[in-house]
Amino acid sequence: MGKTAYAPPDLDAVPEVDTLMQRLGLGSFDRDSLTSAPGRNEAWKGTTVSGNAVFVKRLVGSAADVQARFSRLLQFQDCAAELQAAGLLWYPKLLGFDRQAALVAFESIEDSQSGSLMMVEETFDNSLAFQAGQAIGTLHAASPTRDLETSPPSLPSLDLLRGIPEKMLDNCSFGQISAWSLMQKDQQLVDGIATLLHAERQAPKVPSHCDLRVDQFLIKDEVLYIADWEEFRLADPARDIGGFAGEWLYRSILDIVTTRGDTTSFTDFEMTHDVIVQRGVEKLERLRPRVVHFWDGYRSVRGAVDPQLHHRATAFAGWHTLDRLTASALRSVRLSGIERAAAGVGRAALLQPERFAAALGFEETA
Repeated sequence: MGKTAYAPPDLDAVPEVDTLMQRLGLGSFDRDSLTSAPGRNEAWKGTTVSGNAVFVKRLVGSAADVQARFSRLLQFQDCAAELQAAGLLWYPKLLGFDRQAALVAFESIEDSQSGSLMMVEETFDNSLAFQAGQAIGTLHAASPTRDLETSPPSLPSLDLLRGIPEKMLDNCSFGQISAWSLMQKDQQLVDGIATLLHAERQAPKVPSHCDLRVDQFLIKDEVLYIADWEEFRLADPARDIGGFAGEWLYRSILDIVTTRGDTTSFTDFEMTHDVIVQRGVEKLERLRPRVVHFWDGYRSVRGAVDPQLHHRATAFAGWHTLDRLTASALRSVRLSGIERAAAGVGRAALLQPERFAAALGFEETA
């Protein structure tokens, strides 16, 4: 739904897509217009023969997981009118669905850019970060009249930190196994995650996205849309805030080995431990304003929040870098040095959020 296009799955292998499109009166996809997007689901974006711009997604996973995500997505749609009436929260319009085939069709936001691409191109600026904070603050301040799911998201999981199930192990790359092993052998980290999950259980619960990443943002004409509501539920607001902050924390670590924002030629550096630490601090400081403006936008909508929210958000930002580490290792046979550095920074933020909150961009909530 942004500028980056990928080859779509074989539409002829999923005839239910055309059946759904015809039932909704949209017309079949023009095959020549089709593109896709990366992710855990199958997706088709294109124009129909009748001229409609449509994005169709088929949820992929175990039957139980797909049905749970489908239910949450529909729960969000049930609340959508109330949320939009509160203002500032925008999302792609749902056109229809086929629950049995695990298909959902949305109005495609044409000529939009993904937040992840704008992050890489450095066009995701402070004003967009402020707008994102306002949107998430509006979501968290809402009081839906409908019952929402209250179970916690599946990650982080203490069970997985004790051992990966054989069925899951079969689908892991060696890089992912290495990432999980790194965490499983770190008892201090395991204890820190247990502490975070305990704090989460005690925290006030609000309507939350629970899978917030910059690639869930779509931007068109300076308006920010939020997509992918399959994890929507009542949850600790720190998850969404930490997800946004964690994206910029992770980006700053990846930028250690790039020239992004440098005033000196990258070839002038020998990547010693001290240089890596120094560059990491510099890269984080350069991107920190995105989190500051997000937090300002968030607080402008929500006002008073619980006094430990920014600490839990910092810990979740730390977890986010570890989660991104395992995801990025999917096609790797080993963890790179920069990925291990990301794990170290994420670990530190998770274990000592009181020390890292201000550095990440969070001011005191009281």
